[in-house]
Amino acid sequence: MVRAKLWLICSAVGDPITPILIKPAILGWEGRFRDISLTIERAFKGDELLMRMKGWVTVDVKKFVDIVKKYGFLKLFDERYIVIETETEDEFENMRKELTKNFGDQFDLERMD
Repeated sequence: MVRAKLWLICSAVGDPITPILIKPAILGWEGRFRDISLTIERAFKGDELLMRMKGWVTVDVKKFVDIVKKYGFLKLFDERYIVIETETEDEFENMRKELTKNFGDQFDLERMD
């Protein structure tokens, strides 16, 4: 398995950034006829967190996620950082080439060996 931390260029300041999960989402319910005091705390998946970066980074996040999913997957590492994982080195290199073709220098993948 190949794992790399994802860095993207911030639209506002132009610096490399990586989205992190500060705290899991808290989901609850509102009842029509009674109070429901039940909540669920759930972390985003890697692609869910990245999709929320639309407009904050210089890449088209939907297209970025679609390309990554062809070769591997996005996940939260240590329940905080977005990483990309592929099964093989070839998949990783092919994914990197396609991402570079589409997004140039607007991203970086920091290998986590």
